[in-house]
Amino acid sequence: MLETLLIILAVVIAVGVAAILVLLTRPRPPAVDPAADQRIADLNARVQAMGELLAKAQAQLQQTVHERLDAVTKGLGESMQNSTKHTTENLQKLNERLAVIDTAQRNITELATQVTSQVGSLNSILANKQSRGAFGQGQLEAIIADLLPKSAYEFQYTLKNKARPDCAIFMPDSRPLVIDAKFPLEAMTAFRDAATDEDRKQAVARVKQDISKHISDIADKYLIPGETQDIALMFIPSESLYADLHERFDDLVQRARRARVMIVSPNMTVLAVQLVRQIRKDAEMQEAADTIRREVGLMMKDVGLLGERVRKLQNHFGQTSKDIEDILTSTGRIEKRGARIEDLEFGEDSASATVIPAPIRKLEAGE
Repeated sequence: MLETLLIILAVVIAVGVAAILVLLTRPRPPAVDPAADQRIADLNARVQAMGELLAKAQAQLQQTVHERLDAVTKGLGESMQNSTKHTTENLQKLNERLAVIDTAQRNITELATQVTSQVGSLNSILANKQSRGAFGQGQLEAIIADLLPKSAYEFQYTLKNKARPDCAIFMPDSRPLVIDAKFPLEAMTAFRDAATDEDRKQAVARVKQDISKHISDIADKYLIPGETQDIALMFIPSESLYADLHERFDDLVQRARRARVMIVSPNMTVLAVQLVRQIRKDAEMQEAADTIRREVGLMMKDVGLLGERVRKLQNHFGQTSKDIEDILTSTGRIEKRGARIEDLEFGEDSASATVIPAPIRKLEAGE
């Protein structure tokens, strides 16, 4: 903007100077009138004065422009310096954040490696049938131990037929609720990984065969009339396997129910155990209420005997109080008679007087 103004001002000055030069160099007509020469002289003087004013204005304008340019240059330098400083600080902070991000990325990479190795270890563990059974049994034991007291359950409990389920929960009627852990991972994995209809058909048959065998084993070994509860629980230590069974193999679930074997997941097991705990608590409260009622009856009998004995004691106290009142009455009369005897006065010849004794009579009771 400032440069544009300077250019316009220089153009105006150049045009003015050119006009003046044209006027000065133009050939003069022959002097005819002295007044015209005077006017020309005045015009020359005015042009010279205007040129001087223009020269002064140009000098002042140049000085102002230089001052403004110096100020702008100084401000621009300070701004550039501050911008450079802020940019350097921001780049330093950015480098620090990038270093933190690199560290976090390395940690995530290491964690991913560890998770991958642990998943591989878990897969290798679950690939073995015995290890898989131990895994399911351990999960079941952790749930039971967290929710019930030690006296309410027993692991590897031996029944009368020598069968040993994974867990037996003792109910108030002394018949244990049997829980046995099963982990049909191989058949379910084959069902999930089936690529063709034929593979899927074979996997479905394998799942039904394995689950049916588990249901039959539990029903035959652990449901003993009069010794165990009327139902048993088959623990599946995987929510996803449990969901797949209920979603895609409803016929197996219905068959298990008809065999009085309930298929439960970890969450369902928690709910079932909490229900058992509440039943045991209600039974204990009922037993405690019966004991309290019996003890209150005995206590009321003792209170009745105590009241009868207190009434007998009250009768004895009443008779004793009456005897004491009679004794005090007789004592009062004796005191009065003694006072009257003390108040008797005798004359001087009383020593020779004949004393007639009063008749002696026996005191009656109450006198």
